[in-house]
Amino acid sequence: MPIPVILDTDIGFDVDDVWALAFLLRCPEVDVKLIVTDTGDTHYSASLVAKLLEVAGRTDIPVGVGIPLDASARTHSEWLGDYQLQDYPGTVYLDGVGAICHTVMSSPATVSIISIGPVPNIAAALAREPRMVNNSKFVGMHGSIRRGYLGADKPMREYNVKKHSMACQKVFATPWDLTITPLDTCGNVFLQGDNFERLKKSSDPLAQAVIQNHFAWCENVKDWPILSHMNPQLQSSLLYDTVAVYLSFSESLLEMEQLPIVVTDDGKTLVDDRGQRVNCAMQWNDQAAFEALLTKRLLNENTE
Repeated sequence: MPIPVILDTDIGFDVDDVWALAFLLRCPEVDVKLIVTDTGDTHYSASLVAKLLEVAGRTDIPVGVGIPLDASARTHSEWLGDYQLQDYPGTVYLDGVGAICHTVMSSPATVSIISIGPVPNIAAALAREPRMVNNSKFVGMHGSIRRGYLGADKPMREYNVKKHSMACQKVFATPWDLTITPLDTCGNVFLQGDNFERLKKSSDPLAQAVIQNHFAWCENVKDWPILSHMNPQLQSSLLYDTVAVYLSFSESLLEMEQLPIVVTDDGKTLVDDRGQRVNCAMQWNDQAAFEALLTKRLLNENTE
């Protein structure tokens, strides 16, 4: 049976959330019950989710509007165009946190909450309904333990943790089934070569939407230092969040370690015996195989 999942995403800023959402929609191992937007302008982000779901033909999936926090650039406005959330023919929940709680508590099976952004929504859901830990798992793209961005040989303060570190402290201090891909494994994942060329040439509507968002986003953020050595015509940007999606249904391509993790006030993720034990993806067994799988799923090939 497919695993029931909720996606909590800060889509609308970094384009890797678009890639991750498209990947998720093409994974038969999961049953997407809800997608909720977090931080930034969550109404705008929910509109982006809704339009992508329409492109994918998945308007059966409800969209939740999460807690609006912070100002962030609308780096996907060009692709979104004049599409508005009220155009979505599916269900929209204006209380995204409440929708998370209800979806978990009413599920007959354990729900995997895939978190690919900062976690204020998740912290709020835990405060509102602490019992949700008994019927859910947390799978996140968070932290940096031994390696940093682009495989740097020292850990760094990772965005999804440091952005709202107090919320992340709450989540990681909660007795819960926690799994993460830190930068150690997701911080150097991208598609290039034949994988990327096939996606560029694809006529699949969802793959086209991903590539359109890729190019528009790259133009909007071309001054970001991390993009200075990347050619958007030849490769994707870093696809951190796609690894969290993969971990929601398989760990076979990764080496996992159970580590006690503590989140500091300034957003570091430290191995500390005082921390909750977290299932951490620390190394790849076969990163090329993951990138090939990601490509095939986005192309809607070999999904069995």
